Amino acid sequence: MTVRAAAVLVAAAVLVLLLPGWAAAEWNLTKKGSVVTYDGRSLMIDGKRDLFFSGAIHYPRSPPEVWPKLIERAKEGGLNTIETYIFWNAHEPEPGKYNFEGRFDLIKYLKMIQEHDMYAIVRIGPFIQAEWNHGGLPYWLREIDHIIFRANNDPYKKEMEKFVRFIVQKLKDAELFASQGGPIILTQIENEYGNIKKDHATDGDKYLEWAAQMALSTQTGVPWIMCKQSSAPGEVIPTCNGRHCGDTWTLRDKNKPMLWTENWTQQFRAYGDQVAMRSAEDIAYAVLRFFAKGGSLVNYYMYHGGTNFGRTGASYVLTGYYDEAPMDEYGMYKEPKFGHLRDLHNVIRSYQKAFLLGKHSSEILGHGYEAHIFELPEENLCLSFLSNNNTGEDGTVIFRGEKHYVPSRSVSILAGCKNVVYNTKRVFVQHNERSYHTSEVTSKNNQWEMYSEKIPKYRDTKVRMKEPLEQFNQTKDASDYLWYTTSFRLESDDLPFRNDIRPVLQVKSSAHSMMGFANDAFVGCARGSKQVKGFMFEKPVDLKVGVNHVVLLSSTMGMKDSGGELAEVKSGIQECLIQGLNTGTLDLQVNGWGHKAALEGEDKEIYSEKGVGKVQWKPAENGRAATWYKE
Repeated sequence: MTVRAAAVLVAAAVLVLLLPGWAAAEWNLTKKGSVVTYDGRSLMIDGKRDLFFSGAIHYPRSPPEVWPKLIERAKEGGLNTIETYIFWNAHEPEPGKYNFEGRFDLIKYLKMIQEHDMYAIVRIGPFIQAEWNHGGLPYWLREIDHIIFRANNDPYKKEMEKFVRFIVQKLKDAELFASQGGPIILTQIENEYGNIKKDHATDGDKYLEWAAQMALSTQTGVPWIMCKQSSAPGEVIPTCNGRHCGDTWTLRDKNKPMLWTENWTQQFRAYGDQVAMRSAEDIAYAVLRFFAKGGSLVNYYMYHGGTNFGRTGASYVLTGYYDEAPMDEYGMYKEPKFGHLRDLHNVIRSYQKAFLLGKHSSEILGHGYEAHIFELPEENLCLSFLSNNNTGEDGTVIFRGEKHYVPSRSVSILAGCKNVVYNTKRVFVQHNERSYHTSEVTSKNNQWEMYSEKIPKYRDTKVRMKEPLEQFNQTKDASDYLWYTTSFRLESDDLPFRNDIRPVLQVKSSAHSMMGFANDAFVGCARGSKQVKGFMFEKPVDLKVGVNHVVLLSSTMGMKDSGGELAEVKSGIQECLIQGLNTGTLDLQVNGWGHKAALEGEDKEIYSEKGVGKVQWKPAENGRAATWYKE
């Protein structure tokens, strides 16, 4: 690196840090309503092109008390837009019974966004995936005859349209669309349909056309989008989801703007996963590559992930959601992501006239080196993006007669097409790291108590069948737990003669985890993972002459959130054997099974203030299975 190059970059750092942070307060949302349209360059508000830096912050994943601070910090980070999904199964847990209270108060959340003079993008779906239980679809849809999710299927389309129209009307009644003076500038129908379209052959195209026309017929007064979709019917705008949309996505219709609905700020985590980091430098590089190619809206997914409270997370998804986003699970700044992206937003906003109105051209400056120029010669305005797309190879390029040092896999912004004012690889923000400390207050004088679940016998159950039943059909997404129990008689000559040989209980399961009990004794547990579906449970058991009881507590960690076969996903016991008996293998699969959905502690809500006194708590002991603990 030359001395001159270093000096240029230092100067750039000073310039970036001194730039006044633009905020959405510089424009005022008109109470009379705005006209939101688009051309091939950007969305337009009242006929004027604009830039949109958006962050995904999902209202159900944070308590309402912290919503104002999250929105305020997003605005501080240079955003002018907040994006959120709509969560069908949270809002309509039973057919026709709606919930918009507490964390699900959508109207309150959107009004709060407006109070902060920010725009909103509302992704209605109503399938959303989002690492949310069942992809946001209510369980009761499964019980509708002949239904096929997300297909050209009348039963599904009927329920989908009913919910979409209900939500749109609710938003209209609150005057939340920009056309009414509200903050909503975009609405989304469907979600990443390109991932499963092939599963439905030509019916997929028919369904997409229907969904688009149904959405447009609601007359929201703002554009509709379809994400992760290379093309979209009619006036609906296709948008990109991914890490590097500037290099992986091509918009077919040049009369529509390039919009990026999901720029993933990290990889979401499932239980057992290692932390998958995505650097601030790579996110910034991807944003500027997208903008250099003509993009004008980027949405960070997530900007703040929050928490998967209760049973809202999808299969195996961690409770803490996108903790490595620019704002962590608790809403604290995650540096340098927050600051580095804030600086990027401020710089581009400062030169947006040239960027949005200038003529776009590009030049190849060498192997892996590019220049993208936005120029208004009549006003002497010019903005350029110099890209070095080579991995591990810094270099110097000549652009318009000047040498410019560009680090590997980075983009430099040149104001006036001359002076470097930002480079994605150069971070001038302090780093921070969250640390944990033991609280002296809560670690002293702890008195833990426990309550153990009663292990049910076959005679305690009401739902009985010859074979084990499918789990979801029994729990109906009201619990993650299903007890399976069966009984069988053994004679003395069935049992092994040697004391050092024990029979083995072998269970094949398509659930997520399981505990096993034999004659009231805990014998072990087993689990699967997000990557490996299903598992085998194999544990030695102590059996006796006479009647023996085997009880299996099968559990799921949320329902699957995606896939063309979502409605057909099953869970539960697929095979149950006792191996190692003198008389051979005992197949229990058709032995007769009792079923009991949910835990007693769940039914009595002993985890809540109102339910904690409904059971008898005892001094805590270690090593107890199927046990609740409280302090």
